[in-house]
Amino acid sequence: MENYSISINGKMQTVTAPADMPLLWVIRDLLDMKGTKFGCGHALCGACTIHLDGEAVRSCSLPISQVGEGKITTIEGLSEDGDHPLQTAWVEHVVPQCGYCQSGQIMNAAALLSKNSNPSEMEIEAAMQGNLCRCGTYNRIKDAIITASQSL
Repeated sequence: MENYSISINGKMQTVTAPADMPLLWVIRDLLDMKGTKFGCGHALCGACTIHLDGEAVRSCSLPISQVGEGKITTIEGLSEDGDHPLQTAWVEHVVPQCGYCQSGQIMNAAALLSKNSNPSEMEIEAAMQGNLCRCGTYNRIKDAIITASQSL
């Protein structure tokens, strides 16, 4: 077990964890932030997507020891009031059904929009391809991202 000082949602946190503990479990179990979800545990579904230095990464496969001085943003840190353009567009387009994949979907979409504020439908589909939705709301997700891009 080692002590790690990590920057998460703009605040420094110190945690004691094994070097190989996935960041997902640090976030959920040690820091008690439940917005980031466990899906497959193999970085295949995207439910655990967070940002590390603005890049969308799968927290289930990223050991705490590899975070270093990187800045972590979770769904809780995207907007204090839940009013990020993606979050409001998600509501407007009634995207969630079961809702399980939504934090990962939103975080992946936010990373896309930070690099490309006006993506085409094809660019959205390519960027979001690694995030799975069991309920099949892909068209609504795409429409919400387009709406959010127009609000940025």
